[in-house]
Amino acid sequence: MYSTSDFRKGLKVKFKGDPYIIIDFQHVKPGKGGAFVRTKLKNMVTSRVLDETFRSGEKLEQPDLEEKDVQYLYYDAKDGFVFMDKGTYEQLHLTEDQVGDNKNFLLENMDLYISLYQGKPISIDFPTTVNLVVVQSDPGVKGDTATGATKPATLSTGLVVQVPLFINEGDVLKIDTRTGEYIERAK
Repeated sequence: MYSTSDFRKGLKVKFKGDPYIIIDFQHVKPGKGGAFVRTKLKNMVTSRVLDETFRSGEKLEQPDLEEKDVQYLYYDAKDGFVFMDKGTYEQLHLTEDQVGDNKNFLLENMDLYISLYQGKPISIDFPTTVNLVVVQSDPGVKGDTATGATKPATLSTGLVVQVPLFINEGDVLKIDTRTGEYIERAK
């Protein structure tokens, strides 16, 4: 059981019979009356977002989620995205809809965690950053660096990000998987 004092972004809870993830929360202590917590919850099955208010001290259950340690193998037009369970060597097949925009961060042989609810995959937990190669980028204009200007760069997975002018084709960049933004050149 989780109390409202345990709430944090990314916490997975069971609410109204479904698994939800806390997107945002705010503890409120009004001058009159008891304290409460405003939350934004995202349904992990339907992706619907709810705004809910809980009284301070209210408890929510832990969802019955099964975490699988998997490795991404490949994408096939017929089978979709294919993952291998590292414990049993069974293959899991996810569709484009299940993977969503996260496909821009998938690299072959990448280790991930997939959350299953009632035997069905509902979310993929990525590392915070991934290293991707720049495959297409316009050359930067010399001397145009005083403004902190950026340019678009296409990465090996097809993701297009804004990067500083000094980035060239073939550079390996560190990309934040939560926001999809450029962080720095990888060492």
